[in-house]
Amino acid sequence: MKTDVSHEQIDSYRENGFLKVPGFLDAEEVEELKTAVWDSVKTLGDRKIVTDRTDIKQGQSYYDLVFIQRLNLWLISDEVKRYMLNPNLGRMACELAGVEGMRVWHDQTLIKEPFANPTSWHLDNPYWSFSSRDSISIWIALDDATLENGCMWFIPGTHKIADFRNASIGANMAELFGVYPEMAKIDPVAAPMKAGDCSFHNGLVAHGAGANMTRGHRVAMTCAYMPDGSTFNGQRNILSQEMFESLTEGDVLDNEVQNPLVYRRSE
Repeated sequence: MKTDVSHEQIDSYRENGFLKVPGFLDAEEVEELKTAVWDSVKTLGDRKIVTDRTDIKQGQSYYDLVFIQRLNLWLISDEVKRYMLNPNLGRMACELAGVEGMRVWHDQTLIKEPFANPTSWHLDNPYWSFSSRDSISIWIALDDATLENGCMWFIPGTHKIADFRNASIGANMAELFGVYPEMAKIDPVAAPMKAGDCSFHNGLVAHGAGANMTRGHRVAMTCAYMPDGSTFNGQRNILSQEMFESLTEGDVLDNEVQNPLVYRRSE
C-alpha cells in the first residue's frame, strides 16, 4: 500500500476536491482485497449492510441496478479491516483533508455488474449522520475502471460551492444541477484507473459514474472517513436502531465499535 503523499498532491486535492493516486495497491494486494470483497458479498447475500438493518436489501429498483452495494465489510472480514483501517491510510487521509484525526464512517464495495445503470451526479456527506466539509473517501479500483465500464467522474472545485443539499442517485443524471446550477458550468473530469489505482474525494465534491457498457464487472472498494470530533446531525443513515435511539443531535460520534479511530496525529 503506497501511502506517501506530496505537498503537490495535497494542494491538488484541496483545490479540486479529488485526487487520483496511481499504483496505490500492488497486484498481490489487489487480488487479496478483491477476494475478500467477493467473499463478504457472498456472506451477506441480499443484505446490504452488516448491522441490524435487515430492511436494507438488494432489490430491483433503478438504484439497486446502479451497483451491488454492501456496507461495513470491515466488520466481517479481517482482510478488509486490515486495509480500510490501516493507520497509514488514515494518516494519508488526514494529510489530504488537513485534519488531526479520522474515524471510519463506513466502508462499502460498489460493484457495477454488466450493463449496470449510470451513477448520477451527487454529493456524499449529506447522506451521512454527521455534517463536515472535511470528510473524505477513498475509492480503490479492484478491476480496471474505464470509460466503457463506468469509471468515476468528478466536477473540480465543487466542494467549495456545495452546502449540505443533495440530489438522489436516480434516473435523472442531472438532478444535482437543479440544486446547484453553477456546477453545470464546470467541465467534469474523468478518472479512469488501472486495478490498484485509487482516488480520494471530498464528501462535498460532485461526482458520478457512467453505465457499465461491457459484459464484465467493475469492482471497487471504498471507505468514507469522518474527521475525529464530528457530531451527530440527526440523520440515521447506516446507524443501528439501538445506536440511533441512543444519540441526541450534537453528540460526538466516537463509539469505537461503530466508528473506530483510524489515525490521530500525535500531540
